[in-house]
Amino acid sequence: MKLLFIGDIFGNAGRKKICDDLPAIINQEGIQFTIAQGENIAGGKGITKATADELFAAGVDCVTAGNHTWKQKEIYVLLENEPRLLRPANYPDGVAGRGFAVYEKQEIKIGVINLEGRTFMRPLDNPFRIGKKICEDMVKETRNVFIDFHAEATSEKRALGLYLSPFATAIIGTHTHVPTADEQVIGGKTAYITDVGMVGSRDSIIGEEPDDVISHFILQVPHHFKPAKENISANTVIVDFDENTGTARSIIRYVF
Repeated sequence: MKLLFIGDIFGNAGRKKICDDLPAIINQEGIQFTIAQGENIAGGKGITKATADELFAAGVDCVTAGNHTWKQKEIYVLLENEPRLLRPANYPDGVAGRGFAVYEKQEIKIGVINLEGRTFMRPLDNPFRIGKKICEDMVKETRNVFIDFHAEATSEKRALGLYLSPFATAIIGTHTHVPTADEQVIGGKTAYITDVGMVGSRDSIIGEEPDDVISHFILQVPHHFKPAKENISANTVIVDFDENTGTARSIIRYVF
């Protein structure tokens, strides 16, 4: 079985790229399940029902999120009502939505867990402890467990990757918008990459118009950033795995 994981989709142009190209990619590469990191699909800030529905219509099976999830006010109702949309599981009790779910596709159960890092980010509940508890429960239902770890520090991502590798089919890092070249299958079982990258402009600074970001760094005052709209590419990974054992056979970076 093949699973496609799409890196952080940035803004309207990134979302359009996926909506235009994903159906053909699914057919061409024989993809059976698709996860997309979508915390910035609504104009570069958060998620709305309309933008999430566009991804689902294009063939995305699950949308994960992160620290920018809360930018649109309708997100709270959306998280409660849309089971295909996850937010990080290590937010405190009482936060709207769910951080993990088991989906069924072609009579195969796929578990997805969304976690958020804490290094250089907000002080959430411990993703290591929370993640392990969820994994221990989830593997009783399915061995096919996929984790989106939305985190800043490469060391934290690598540490969680090794810590949860006994449970997971794949652990995919997101958040920085910059793809890494360290994809591997840990222990002959778990596909891993520190960061899958983004769906956005190659001519941008992590998805934003360069002049805006450069001005911010020079002047050190608040600045309105605008998503870059030209030369859009999609950073993704394809995980080939044994759906009966949850063992990853390979992970490859796939750009379109």
